[in-house]
Amino acid sequence: MALCTTCLGLLIIYKMKNQYMKTMKLKYVWIAALSLGLVTCSDDDSSSSGSEPLPPLTAGNADFSKYVAVGSSFTAGFTDNALFVAGQQNSFTNMLSQRFALLGGGSFTQPLMNDNIGGFLFGGSPMLDPQGNDLFGPRLFFDGEGPTPLPATQTTEATTNIYAQGPFNNMGVPGARSFHLLAAGYGTANPYFGRFASAPTASVIGDAVAQNPTFFTLSEVGGNDVLGYATNGGDATLSTITDQATFDGAFNALVDALTANGAKGVVTNVPYITSLPHFTTVPHNPLEPSNPDFGPQIPMLNTIFGALNQVYMALNAPERAIIFSETEASAVVIRDESLADMSAQIAGALNASPTFPAFIAQFGLPPQAAPLVANLLGQTYGQTRQATEDDLLVLPSSSVIGTVNMANVAALMGQGLPQALAGQFSVEGITLPLVDKWVLIPTEQQEIIAATDGFNATIESVAAANGLALVNFKELLLEASNGGISDGDFVLNTSLVTGGLVGLDGIHLTARGYAALANQFLIAIDTTYGSNFEASGSLVNSGAYPTNYPPTLQ
Repeated sequence: MALCTTCLGLLIIYKMKNQYMKTMKLKYVWIAALSLGLVTCSDDDSSSSGSEPLPPLTAGNADFSKYVAVGSSFTAGFTDNALFVAGQQNSFTNMLSQRFALLGGGSFTQPLMNDNIGGFLFGGSPMLDPQGNDLFGPRLFFDGEGPTPLPATQTTEATTNIYAQGPFNNMGVPGARSFHLLAAGYGTANPYFGRFASAPTASVIGDAVAQNPTFFTLSEVGGNDVLGYATNGGDATLSTITDQATFDGAFNALVDALTANGAKGVVTNVPYITSLPHFTTVPHNPLEPSNPDFGPQIPMLNTIFGALNQVYMALNAPERAIIFSETEASAVVIRDESLADMSAQIAGALNASPTFPAFIAQFGLPPQAAPLVANLLGQTYGQTRQATEDDLLVLPSSSVIGTVNMANVAALMGQGLPQALAGQFSVEGITLPLVDKWVLIPTEQQEIIAATDGFNATIESVAAANGLALVNFKELLLEASNGGISDGDFVLNTSLVTGGLVGLDGIHLTARGYAALANQFLIAIDTTYGSNFEASGSLVNSGAYPTNYPPTLQ
């Protein structure tokens, strides 16, 4: 089964880079005093004695007899970087179906995976990227230090169509962008849909509408339209943001198709995904002088960069100076493509310096190597700076920072540097600047925000024009990232592992987070259609759902 590059960029959001030789032992030091599933009790207590009896549950003017959910990974129940049975059973859409069943809602079928391992096999074998990483590997679990892949072999075969068990009410397809939901034959590009598409030429929306729903949810449409760009650090060579016109046409077409028979439903707007822990967990300054693999190197590093910093000063670019502190945590070195490229000026200044041959002699290099080294320094540091708190490092960068990039070592050796020196100049984030895919610089963040705002304007306009309920997912995530949201007996926030809302991949929700989201759907339905899920005490009990799945769950 073919898988397009765009889909790969959307689906592969967390890959550990174990193939690099580590020179530093950076751990998830920001996850301290961990308690799995840790959340804070709220002051809310809705079970006071002597209160008035709750009214009976009513549907208002909504008909829940045939509920179909359309969307992408959140709709499917994707969590901890995988789709697996427990996650699907704890999807917010399945929770909603259980509430709807109290008012005459029918069965809610889902295209379940084989087990709780997650991931896919393709013709009996994993699909690997050029570095040998499993593109659809098992789910993550917390091993006491950080998220790590489950030590098990996936069993779900991607090439086996299971539509005979369908049709399926849950039409959530991880990785799908807005326009993918309309695309005929999308199952040939995306194995999540390929497993349960009604035919090789089927579309997600076509299979959903064919079920003649009376009620629908259309959730997180637009999220994947910016997510691939964001998780790839704003590297447009790996993934791009969907343009506004394409999104507008797709969203209008989706709503038109779902409401054509008079069905009612709920849509969500798109959150600012840069508020998710995938982008906020790794600090810009993770280089601790107390780290025995980094601290002793600081004097030599500052000597090396001291020569370069003098060039920056001469070029009126002191803000690009690279200095590592011996007393405080230091920022990583990044490549910032928005900066003017000073490669030629740096090389020229170093080549013109009469002291530069003596400078490189301390590394055991002869004077005749000066032009080579000057050019290499220019190429490496022509568009670099140290990161600031305004930069966002993507979560997988935590396994890269401080490792030796062996491909860069080979390249430097190919240009004449000794292996030891080539290794010293190939340490990610220290002597080798982190490339675009690891960092979202401020301009890239603004691109994501602008696109999200544009998508949301369309979503809110179309929802209002069609009388649909609207869940303000954007506001929900903002509140969660600024102190937390209260749901039942819990306050959930976006801290990785301990916050309770977001799973181990830093993007998708935990089961408890999905329960909180389900409640926002029910409240929005009450507001728009006159039901009373909240007033009747019929919201989802988020405390009944876990925040982490143990490795023993297979």
